[in-house]
Amino acid sequence: MSTTNFSVLTDSQTVEEVVNCLTEHIPIKTQGECEQENIFEILIRAAAQKDSIENTSKVLKNVPTSKNIYYHLGKYSDLNSLESDLNAALQSRLPEGIKKGRHKIAIDFNLIPYYGQPSPSELPYIYRSQAKSGTCSFYAYATLYVIKKNQRVTLAIKAVRQQDTLVAIITYLLAIIEPLTLKIERLLLDREFFCVPVIRWLQALDIPFEMPAIIRGKHGGTRQLIRGRRSYKTTYTLNSDKHGSVTFQVWIVCTYKKGKRRAHGREFFVYAVHKVKLSLHSIHDDYRLRFGIESSYRMKNQCRIKTTVKNPTIRFIFVALAFLIINIWIYLLWRYLSTLRRTSKKAFSHLFTLKQMLEFLRQTIDCNYGLVREVHLT
Repeated sequence: MSTTNFSVLTDSQTVEEVVNCLTEHIPIKTQGECEQENIFEILIRAAAQKDSIENTSKVLKNVPTSKNIYYHLGKYSDLNSLESDLNAALQSRLPEGIKKGRHKIAIDFNLIPYYGQPSPSELPYIYRSQAKSGTCSFYAYATLYVIKKNQRVTLAIKAVRQQDTLVAIITYLLAIIEPLTLKIERLLLDREFFCVPVIRWLQALDIPFEMPAIIRGKHGGTRQLIRGRRSYKTTYTLNSDKHGSVTFQVWIVCTYKKGKRRAHGREFFVYAVHKVKLSLHSIHDDYRLRFGIESSYRMKNQCRIKTTVKNPTIRFIFVALAFLIINIWIYLLWRYLSTLRRTSKKAFSHLFTLKQMLEFLRQTIDCNYGLVREVHLT
């Protein structure tokens, strides 16, 4: 027995949903001929094409110049209030399924390479990490993400500053989702969070978590846990000269490569665990679900505005807009293109892919403004 309730979703509705979401939560004071809606539509069109604001303002007719747009975006000088506004926007368009039940939550860093010598205003936002894309400097954004099939949405984002500790970042992101009253089944963290302060803090909050342990030492340290031919559980005490020590459970999973990628022999995975209700042999597969966040980042890159502007506030708007578009895509999919079957819903994602949504955004805005079809030497 199934109940079918198909709806129609148009390209103009899609644009209207994104513009309304931005208008509701990101107030920008405008003046002259530059209206707030115009700014948002240009941002959306640039994101849909992975284009720059400069080029987008050139290909559309009767729109503000890129200089004018950047001037108005620059009015958002307080990054703290901008974070609050954008997080409210991210949480305003969620499928109903996210607001119910318990969820696996992932927290991760999204790093965007930074090149050059930072100015005093940029320096607090430069994050140092392992070399990637020819640099060790990055703009870093911490995100909190729901791991749920076909409903993978970003609930919170934070621009990481140099003085931010890992504990402070986790605390901020968890506080942002507190009004949603969703329950955390368990927290999946990257190995970058494997340190005494984070583990101690999560134990104090009594939040179930799992994260890979960093393998250190030649014979001692966490490397001593890799032994034998079987998976097993034990406890481990991590020591830090600065932060003291913390004792926690570790689960060691032994797998066999069996010729995968032409490799053979044993492979070990070591996880720091707290109150996780899983079997030892299923934790490795469970943690691999966290890599869904990588696909979210790849999708985000399909709709992130190109820019050479180094202003941390404007760059944060562009990154958060990409995550917001993905959230609204999933929201529209479940609102308009899903059916109720017995006690669960099924979404027909093949009818409305992210690529289709981006095409809807582009073609509607192009139609509303018109495209420049000739240029003149003046």
